[in-house]
Amino acid sequence: PGNPPIHRPGASSRMTVLTSTFVPHPLPEVDAHGLVVRSTPAPLPEGPSTVSACLEAGRRDHPDRPALVWNDSTLTYSELDTRVAAAAGALASLGIGPGDRVACSLPNRPALVEAFLATQRLGAVWLGINTNLVADEAHWLLDDAGARLLITDPDRLAIGGGRLTIAVDPTTDGGADDEWAVLLDAGLPAPTVEVDPQAPAAIAYTSGTTGRPKGAVHSQHNLLWPGISSRHAYPAVDGEHHGTALALTILNMLVLGPLWAFLRGTTAVLLERTDPVGLATEVRRHRINRITLVPTMAHDLVAHADVEGGDLATLTQTIIGAGHTPAALRTAWLEKFGSRALVGYGLTEAPTGVTREHVDRPMRDDGAGYPLEPLRVVIVDDDDREVPGGETGEICLAPVTEGRWAGTWTPMLGYWNSGEATAEALRGEMLHTGDLGLLDENGQLVIRGRRTEMILRGGANVYPLEVERVLAEHDAVVDVAVIGVPDDKWGEVVKAVVVIEGEASEAELIAHARERLAGYKCPKTVDIVDELPRNPTGKVLKKELRKPHWEGRDRATV
Repeated sequence: PGNPPIHRPGASSRMTVLTSTFVPHPLPEVDAHGLVVRSTPAPLPEGPSTVSACLEAGRRDHPDRPALVWNDSTLTYSELDTRVAAAAGALASLGIGPGDRVACSLPNRPALVEAFLATQRLGAVWLGINTNLVADEAHWLLDDAGARLLITDPDRLAIGGGRLTIAVDPTTDGGADDEWAVLLDAGLPAPTVEVDPQAPAAIAYTSGTTGRPKGAVHSQHNLLWPGISSRHAYPAVDGEHHGTALALTILNMLVLGPLWAFLRGTTAVLLERTDPVGLATEVRRHRINRITLVPTMAHDLVAHADVEGGDLATLTQTIIGAGHTPAALRTAWLEKFGSRALVGYGLTEAPTGVTREHVDRPMRDDGAGYPLEPLRVVIVDDDDREVPGGETGEICLAPVTEGRWAGTWTPMLGYWNSGEATAEALRGEMLHTGDLGLLDENGQLVIRGRRTEMILRGGANVYPLEVERVLAEHDAVVDVAVIGVPDDKWGEVVKAVVVIEGEASEAELIAHARERLAGYKCPKTVDIVDELPRNPTGKVLKKELRKPHWEGRDRATV
């Protein structure tokens, strides 16, 4: 947007974006929304082919089995399917149809899951908005995505900025203030929509290069493969309960939580409490078998004296992702709870995890596991040439070429309204992650660092330019750089280094950020210096700022 399309000789009328950086692999065509124009991939080896059909088998084969649990509330597969149909009818009555963007900002509640599944039945595009975001951040996401509708709590309706809104308030027990309940109770028929599984289905905002995040767009086809592939890798057991404690406004958590459970025909449990005692209580109460945690949550469960080893006895699979997991933490988990916590590697653009630890294959302390069945990891050099095993390069992802998953895996469709970034990330028919790593002699992925400067604080992505943009708005700040520094609990925390004119204290600058950013994005510390180190071209040398903090630590590329 804002740049005229550039057409290759003989190209079709679809837009092709070229970048100024030379790459030997061809750049893909992108459309007017910055999304890649790709041929239809091979179908997934098992059904369903659309998210909208993910409840069909459960409704048919075990209609009375619990599908979704939240506190004391339980919906069977039959009941959930009926409510999703009513939700689709309600949204359609408000004018929502294929391609329309529907945003939702709610804690982990059944209404969020119902709304997500309803948008997929209509062929609409889902956008989750973290409830921790302040109004300015939420407004920007809604505007950038062009959302037509916002579903949220009554006290957050103002972030809709004048667009259509629906209030969700379960505390009223279905009263008039719970507009979502009223709409579903109306029982409006859902329209019949021929859903295109390759069309845009969801947007997940991730890192950007301009101080604002980019929207990674996924098709329904993309969202299905993790759950479908898990059936073979981790067969479901009788009475399986899959708990989700991480925010469902994160698209990956919807994919690895409720959608994952529904595709397996098991029970999804929404967990509200994330403090160690509360989380342990809910795991014990709901007899959770599988759960995904971030390192901070695992650290707190291990460290808290009031959490006993037997509290997590029902867990048969615990995945720790979204950040570096020290070997000492995994060892402490095994010693306290008697089960292994598995690690892996993933990213929003994939979507979700792409490698996973295998209990029956060699595992090294710095390993990130082995590629999941549908895809392969390719390590390339700066010229996009594949490097020999054991050598470090950029981590790229591509579909496998043999077996039942051959040619089925696809990454994101691209970055919403950012054609250059899409073409660069998907060049050569691979997903370029921007991360550095190697494949060892066993085929295991080892992460060596991040080309991007993203900070992972307790599993949450923090993008330095976004924080720098906010701090630069302070009248006293004339120069600023934001880096991640190590922290035993959070993995990394945000640190700002600023040059000021006049008066401004560390506390004042942190307070300034807290008024404009979610708490996890705000600097924990601020150093006030005379000048920032720069190279001859004027670029801030963040490596010099990070180096004193990371010497002797695990982050290889400081």
